[in-house]
Amino acid sequence: MPETPDAPIEIEDIGSNPDPRRPIGELIAERLSRRGLLGVAAAAAAALPVMAQDTGNTPQGGPSSLGFPELRHQLSQRDAVAEGHEIQLVIRWGDPILPDAPEHDPHRQSAEAQARQFGYNNDYLDFFPLPQGSRAAERGLLVVNHEYTNTNLMFPGLGSGREARARVSAEQCAIERAAMGLSVVEVRRQDGRWSYVKDGRWNRRITVETPMRLSGPAAGHARLRTAEDPDGTRVRGTMNNCAGGNTPWGTVLTGEENFNMYFGGEAAEAGPQAAAYKRYGIQKQPIFGWNRYEPRFDLDATPNEPNRFGWVVEFDPYDPQSVPVKRTALGRFKHEGCTHAVSADGRVAFYSGDDERFEYVYKFVTARPWDPANPAANRDLLDEGTLYVARFEANGTMRWLPLVHGRGPLTEANGFASQGDVVIEARRAADLLGATPMDRPEDVETNPANGRVYVMLTNNGNRKAEQVNAANPRAANIHGHVLEIVPPGAGTARVDHAAEEARWGIFLAAGKPGIDPGTQYHRGISNDGWLSCPDNCAFDSKGRIWIATDGAPIAAGVADGLYAADTSGPGRALTRLFYQAPTGAEVCGPKFTPDDRTVFLAIQHPGEDAGSTFERPSTRWPDFREGAPPRPSVIAIVRRDGGAIG
Repeated sequence: MPETPDAPIEIEDIGSNPDPRRPIGELIAERLSRRGLLGVAAAAAAALPVMAQDTGNTPQGGPSSLGFPELRHQLSQRDAVAEGHEIQLVIRWGDPILPDAPEHDPHRQSAEAQARQFGYNNDYLDFFPLPQGSRAAERGLLVVNHEYTNTNLMFPGLGSGREARARVSAEQCAIERAAMGLSVVEVRRQDGRWSYVKDGRWNRRITVETPMRLSGPAAGHARLRTAEDPDGTRVRGTMNNCAGGNTPWGTVLTGEENFNMYFGGEAAEAGPQAAAYKRYGIQKQPIFGWNRYEPRFDLDATPNEPNRFGWVVEFDPYDPQSVPVKRTALGRFKHEGCTHAVSADGRVAFYSGDDERFEYVYKFVTARPWDPANPAANRDLLDEGTLYVARFEANGTMRWLPLVHGRGPLTEANGFASQGDVVIEARRAADLLGATPMDRPEDVETNPANGRVYVMLTNNGNRKAEQVNAANPRAANIHGHVLEIVPPGAGTARVDHAAEEARWGIFLAAGKPGIDPGTQYHRGISNDGWLSCPDNCAFDSKGRIWIATDGAPIAAGVADGLYAADTSGPGRALTRLFYQAPTGAEVCGPKFTPDDRTVFLAIQHPGEDAGSTFERPSTRWPDFREGAPPRPSVIAIVRRDGGAIG
């Protein structure tokens, strides 16, 4: 999100790419005015194999297939949803989910209690159905990422923003570590209402202290070894878990994102790994104060510990005793999402964004097809395959460039002695290959209805006019845009997600039409249908896209929300506002139940406004109880008549 004095994730946008250039093949002869943007987008759209009724990126009128009455833009202490729908609170920060966990008391917290309670700042959501006769959509496991903590809103007496993080105690840091990671919790719908099961047999907490295994090409690498783990194969915990995904074989994939915010020390500037630290945004003085109390976050004491974060972690949600595994073959960067698509030959592609200004879009393709009949054969499928980074050409084509040791510049002469080095320094490897620097690539999702891939580019206010490229055509892009990738065979049963070439176009360019230059939607967009800062997305069973936003209050003066649009037909890119969050909150992780009758949303960091404190927050959502701080929560939205959402 755009920077604010009190924002806890300023370093997310630090922009550590030393050369955010335009790769050869994407150079544009002149600065792009609004007309230039539309010209490039139109050229790219013309290259897409669109359906007959699809008129590209600027459809010629016609109604949306979405039937809900559109919500009015707002910025309020409370949230709101389109008329005819109901918001149901499912679970909040601190709610007990493990046996003997105490009830939440914000004035009497402990790390031990928090490790048994629902964590803080929920982001990625997933729903794994549990059989219940023919009503599997009414009972399931909700898997939730816990991205980071708002110190000033968690603890009393610390003040706001940076002041709070500077005053945090050792015990409070331990509570923060216990509040991160993931929660797995059983949920069910009874009498039309969703709730969680406090004593669910599958309930689980994963934190910064949970033992995990390292696998793949970086496992055992010298740069992953520590005194605590001399073999470089075991690691304690996962953190800053942002968006994620799942696998066809039923496991969870969670992406470690802004791990750089917790490591600090003199070595950040003077140590032998200083250049590598800098490329990942690690600084001498970190955003959070953990390094003051915990040696493994002190670069001078444990210089290799940062290399053990920034990975994709896999675990089985149906087995609370399973050991999570960090799959290093998928590369190390600030993972936003890791979503899968099965290619025509049975191999599986996993798409991720690297969430920082001027960073890249990646995919990993397994070396072997997955085997639906043999779950054991898929157990380590993510340890072998090819990691790719995207280069978008100005003519509407794109190339997936393989990050493979020994190919092109990825040689020992450039500091890559093995594939382990390539994945540990995936960002630098992508730099050398000439990948396209993007405007904060976040969620990357495949539409199951047409096989196309949609990339959420949240924003990039740092892009200068001379740095624009075809895929990121606006300077000072504070509102972001959405790209659409079309793999070979999209729209058929033979989609090739493993292909090294595809086509692309701009699905929409966010901002307020008539006010912000270069906006791009369906021409029938309403005064309340435009959006800012796309972050996560999901698709309903009809293939319609649902876009969650992050940063709209700062960029556009409206609350973050959930918007929906058709991806084809006369209503293509005609976004409609469905839900808006309370002030300071981001909307994350839209997830539909299989019957489309419920959409779960993660509402994280409510009250994250400048000057907001535990004692005087900008909102007390969702409890609105005097003296109670705001609580990040998961909500379920249903139609009052029981019908399908949308």
